[in-house]
Amino acid sequence: MKKLFRISTVPISLNLLLTGQLRYLNQFYEVTAISGEGRDLEEVEQRENVKVHALEMAREISPFTDLVSLYRLYRYFRKEKPDIVHSITPKAGLLSMIAARLAGVPVRMHTFTGLIFPSKKGFFKIVLIWMDRLLAGCATNVYPEGIGVKQDLLQYHITRKLLKIIANGNVNGINTTYFNCNQISENLQKDLRISLGISENDFVFIFVGRLVKDKGINELVSAFKNVVSTPLNDRSQHSTSNIQYSTSSIQHSTTKQLQPKLLLVGPLEQHLDPLNPETLKEIETNPHILSVGFQQEVRPYFAISDALVFPSYREGFPNVVLQSLAMNIPAIVTDINGCNEIVQHERNGLIVPPKDSHSLQIAMEELLNDPALYQTLKSKAQESILPYEQKAVWEAILEEYREVEKERV
Repeated sequence: MKKLFRISTVPISLNLLLTGQLRYLNQFYEVTAISGEGRDLEEVEQRENVKVHALEMAREISPFTDLVSLYRLYRYFRKEKPDIVHSITPKAGLLSMIAARLAGVPVRMHTFTGLIFPSKKGFFKIVLIWMDRLLAGCATNVYPEGIGVKQDLLQYHITRKLLKIIANGNVNGINTTYFNCNQISENLQKDLRISLGISENDFVFIFVGRLVKDKGINELVSAFKNVVSTPLNDRSQHSTSNIQYSTSSIQHSTTKQLQPKLLLVGPLEQHLDPLNPETLKEIETNPHILSVGFQQEVRPYFAISDALVFPSYREGFPNVVLQSLAMNIPAIVTDINGCNEIVQHERNGLIVPPKDSHSLQIAMEELLNDPALYQTLKSKAQESILPYEQKAVWEAILEEYREVEKERV
């Protein structure tokens, strides 16, 4: 059986982004999952029933550490002689594509799941562009995760290779049976609400992801703070012209005034991309903000929430937005790659400009105070993600492997 190596920089990427996919591919290839060591890699080995190989790679630029990792990858590839090496994260992509080329691996594939350089400036941006060009130059096949990523790769002349989008973009698709509110019992939802202090009159905005600057957490917390402090009558008078909403003025047609809550589900990573001090203080002191840290199982938190807010600066094709819509939860997202491909404005969610806390505040108030709009978006949420069904994505990836192998014969 031919050997397939799947690689990411840190094990959580393999664990969360490729759930189920490695087990599926292991029916057709001898799959080895490679990343830094940790509990997530152990979970991949057990759940996916594949081989694993721990090899440390730094997420940040670290010349000495990167050279050591590159050499270790090269030695491992030379020893194991894989037929396909397929990477999915930036640093793992750069190092594994160089090492695989030096080791003579015939098929070297990289999926750009999100680009860092478009949101950076100055010399650092130039360095990142050249790193991605080197990565793409060493790969035999390059795959953008979505139309937006493809356009950025073309605009910045990252590669002249054919850029093929596999299965509508997302790297793993969405399991609509698993991500379904019906899978979470009423008792579990009730207990979780009680433990978090969420009442039936609360409207819960949820964010799932890393609590870092690049995910728009500073803007989210600032916007939410204003939502909480703005009286209902004042909220309804805000103009939405700046974000080009076509809905009429907010009309609060219920007798109960909903109280907003913000549920943050994800790890704080101050060492990588720190939040502003005032944002950290607000998270710690605002009683309406509930930060629960990283959660392996996010479905119960989705089940007790009313709307996703995902104000990221950059993405490839975010799984969390697919998960939210599959759980029948409309989404507020920023107008960036991936997000604006999944969410259609005023159909299954709302789209706002990135790095704009005022527009984000207005969008949150729209959903909080306009029940008719909210129900319209909610009614279209689940059906909008049907093109990303997981089985179809897996089959498309397998077909691509086979096609590429034929071309290399």
